[in-house]
Amino acid sequence: MARYETLQEFDFSTPAEPATAGRGLRIGIVVSRFNPDICQGLSDACVAALREAGVADSDITIASVPGALEIPLTLLTLAQSQRYDALIALGAVIRGETYHFEVVSNDACRALMEVQLDTGVPIANGILTTEDDDQALARMTTKGIDCARAAIEMATLLNALEEQR
Repeated sequence: MARYETLQEFDFSTPAEPATAGRGLRIGIVVSRFNPDICQGLSDACVAALREAGVADSDITIASVPGALEIPLTLLTLAQSQRYDALIALGAVIRGETYHFEVVSNDACRALMEVQLDTGVPIANGILTTEDDDQALARMTTKGIDCARAAIEMATLLNALEEQR
């Protein structure tokens, strides 16, 4: 355990240099087109936060897919390319009157975790699962920002761990 004590410098709870934390990182984003206003808001907030953290536009790749269930396969393809330090999944699944909400929410989340664990590329899960449009609209900006920060933190942490191996 002692050899990882130096990793405490990557504690993002008190960002030391937020404008440079993401410099040099390559981030892939997969965003659903279903619920387009919400997904665009998630994407806009996420990309703005990445830029604010120092990630260059040329280091951000955005792939658009039809819905939440198409996100994991696209993430897998990006992860297998070995070109990305972290990936971000953005989408919105809003409860309707059928069981479909549970199927999409559960399967998309499970598949994201499988891709992350199988490839070793961290994935920030920004697929909102809400009761209605108003909840999704209220959360989209914060969730987009949170995903950008989580992706940067995990990429930085895993890069540091790899360097210490």
